[in-house]
Amino acid sequence: MKEDFSKYNSEGSMLRKAQLRMLDILIEVDKICKKHNIMYWLDFGTLLGCVRHGGFIPWDDDLDIGLLQKDYNKLRKILQNELPEQFAFEDWKTIKEYPFKHGKVRDLHSYYEDPSDKSKNRPKTIYIDLFPRTKTLTFKRRKTLNTLYGKIFGQIHWEKHNILKRIVAFSVYPIITAVVWIAQKIADCSKTDKLAHIYGGDSLLFHQCFMKDVFPLRVGNFEGYSFPVPNNTDSYLTNQYGDYMKIPSEEKRQMHASKIEVW
Repeated sequence: MKEDFSKYNSEGSMLRKAQLRMLDILIEVDKICKKHNIMYWLDFGTLLGCVRHGGFIPWDDDLDIGLLQKDYNKLRKILQNELPEQFAFEDWKTIKEYPFKHGKVRDLHSYYEDPSDKSKNRPKTIYIDLFPRTKTLTFKRRKTLNTLYGKIFGQIHWEKHNILKRIVAFSVYPIITAVVWIAQKIADCSKTDKLAHIYGGDSLLFHQCFMKDVFPLRVGNFEGYSFPVPNNTDSYLTNQYGDYMKIPSEEKRQMHASKIEVW
């Protein structure tokens, strides 16, 4: 018997309202990307939901897109000028206490409380994540260096509770930054087909993929709309999740937010 998932996001439920608001953000970002010829694709659980459910994973309360670093650098500047007033772009260059190097587009007419977010000054609203990807020579070494750099970056820009760790972080930061810069330049000049999460990103979200699986992008159906997806979604999702078509058990169907409000 096919499972009824409506208990998670039935029409009129707060989760469904949040999902539709995230969809509104995505539609606006999509318009801007098309206007400026910027390539992006549905990523992580959003891509999984697109393939497996034709839209959001029923219990999912976030939305992710991926794009190459050069496209992210271009898009972040454009979003700050062209987003509707209801939405706002943020990343570590625009707001304090931002521990990662990927960006978010936030909806300002909502409330989203995430217990894992310990910052006091960052907005607590519904958002979508923009995850930059860069070329890499090896996945294993990249993940190790990315995790190390991310922890140091987080100590400088976010964690302010341990003075000793911050002193060490500030001392090591110029060295690790130089190492990261050199490693990235070598990868960019190579013929590698490997892509990975940007340096300084969340190590828990580290995902290895290949250019040949991403490009050329094709179109996928998500909540009745057409959005770009990787060319080989099967290989892409298998690298992320293994048997991605298998529905997880109920105890593993977890939301990020403890409280959501939309108005």
